Amino acid sequence: MLTKKGKYGLKAMVHLASAEYGQPVPVLEIAERQQIPKKFLDGILCELRNAGFVHSKMGKGGGYLLARPAREIMIGDIVRTIDGPLAPVPCASKTRYRRCDDCIDENICAVRRVMQRAQQALSDVLDNCSLERMRSLAGMDGHWTV
Repeated sequence: MLTKKGKYGLKAMVHLASAEYGQPVPVLEIAERQQIPKKFLDGILCELRNAGFVHSKMGKGGGYLLARPAREIMIGDIVRTIDGPLAPVPCASKTRYRRCDDCIDENICAVRRVMQRAQQALSDVLDNCSLERMRSLAGMDGHWTV
């Protein structure tokens, strides 16, 4: 399940994608327009900056801006950065696999097989949807409602 942090991160990224490319957007603007607590948003944007999705500019006229064009940023990458693996159980994860403690034989585990299919379906959608495409689904103003 997408956490509130993940949802807020996506909303902030959609907002940045709707801004003029290369033009910083103040954190307060994002927080107010997307109804995200500013303090929480500060931490999310810091994570996204550290992961290379956004740049920050300090001082007058400062704010956050996308580090590369929205068409080059995939939603799956953003979600993984903020919320971790897409797989519902660790043994179905491609990036952070971990064997389940209670599994007798994961090669025949029905739960694992179904969860691997679920993870693959989710990956297929999120890894093939760019931030630009997501923004176009939100409409021209960049306001995204879930």
